[in-house]
Amino acid sequence: MTVHTPRAVVLDGPGRHRIAPAGPVPPGPGEALVRVHAAGICGSDREMYAGTRPEGYVRYPVTPGHEWSGTVEAVGAGVTAALVGRKVVGEGFRNCQVCERCHAGETTLCSAPYEETGFTQPGAMADTLTLPARLLHVLDDAADLRTAALLEPAACVAAALLKAPAAPGERVAVVGTGTLGMLAVQFLAAVSPAELLVVGTGRVREELAATFGATRFRTAAELADAEGEYDLVVEAAGSASAARVSAGLLRRGGRMALTGIPAPGALGLDPTDLVVRQLTVHTVFGAPPAAWAHTVRAFDAGILDPAPLITHDLPLEEYAGALELLGSRDPKVGKVLLRP
Repeated sequence: MTVHTPRAVVLDGPGRHRIAPAGPVPPGPGEALVRVHAAGICGSDREMYAGTRPEGYVRYPVTPGHEWSGTVEAVGAGVTAALVGRKVVGEGFRNCQVCERCHAGETTLCSAPYEETGFTQPGAMADTLTLPARLLHVLDDAADLRTAALLEPAACVAAALLKAPAAPGERVAVVGTGTLGMLAVQFLAAVSPAELLVVGTGRVREELAATFGATRFRTAAELADAEGEYDLVVEAAGSASAARVSAGLLRRGGRMALTGIPAPGALGLDPTDLVVRQLTVHTVFGAPPAAWAHTVRAFDAGILDPAPLITHDLPLEEYAGALELLGSRDPKVGKVLLRP
């Protein structure tokens, strides 16, 4: 009989990782112990491995994993025992709960020093994860935990659309065909837009975008006839030109939400253009509780289905290979999950 030894990915520093024994951390007061089902990998995980994540937004050594799903195994003092056995996902930001921004519900703008699961606090690339129970969002008992691992990026998209909501009948567009962009398509399709344009660098995801509800697809090189027509644009590419391309798609008085974080040197927005055309720009970094709650409701209702975005399921031991897959630019590689 094979005995499973609990383990975790530990990133000791840029380019240096190991798979280490890691037993469950008993939950303290206000905490919950979660058995991890799956953990997603995104661009910020590659930044940590490469050492390019901005100073203050990572603390080595650390167990990565901020996109995850799992089942509650135990709770600490002061936490309802009704959570045990429930399927959950969880917020990443370890906000202070006492500053002015936290009291306003804007927990991603917390005034306390930055702390986030998988970056400065132990993450979900492990068999178990212990975290404050207040960060958990309970899923329907029938929820697919594999798919639920994508609810963290979905919550970031929801945060953008709660700031810049689309109204039925509006013309809307999404710039970017990665995970965030495709999730934005699903959210926007649910509000019955008159037109839903998706802009990509190539046509690899054109068919998937249509399946998710897009009515039109264009590459960046084909945008001349689409400029200045859209009420709302969601930028989800994070490329050097994405913000400027998004602004160009807007009608006068239009609004856009920026979700991507480009590398230094990206093309900036023209302040004269913003003023003269009276454009409204919203930005998001992470997702506050309201966005998480909105995402979980949409997921439980079947409005949001990220499953088609997942292309690879790998064991924890293949952490480095998963990062290589994500950075390969292979159009066939979508969301990569690590499975304890």
